Amino acid sequence: MQHTPDAAPATVTPRLTRLTPILIVDAVEPCLRFWVDRFGFATANKVPGEDGKLVFASVERDGIEIMYQTRASVAEARPADAGELNGHSVALFLEVDDFDAVERAVQGAPVVKPRHETFYGSTELYVREPGGNVVGFAWMAPTNG
Repeated sequence: MQHTPDAAPATVTPRLTRLTPILIVDAVEPCLRFWVDRFGFATANKVPGEDGKLVFASVERDGIEIMYQTRASVAEARPADAGELNGHSVALFLEVDDFDAVERAVQGAPVVKPRHETFYGSTELYVREPGGNVVGFAWMAPTNG
């Protein structure tokens, strides 16, 4: 049998219990304000650099945690990997229970894709947070049955 890199090993698959993205950005503070001011997240961790500006921080709410780290601090810790910080992208996708409240909360944020209905039954909106990352919000209509 030939092994392919994408094939799962024949052993027991570990249970994954949580996913917490670490988003690499130019400045942490504006990203924290986006989540804290608009969505009521709490800042969980703060790591200041020598100049007093944050090099790492995270926000948490309702079991969701998002971490931010500055591009400069990653490059400083691993100079050989600095080139790896460019060219990658991520989009966060969050399901919500009150779409109108989300629309109010993101007012003024750059819209990537305005409110729209999808073929799979959700109402969605995509914006760009201050770190440049895309954040999608989705509300799924209740189904009967």
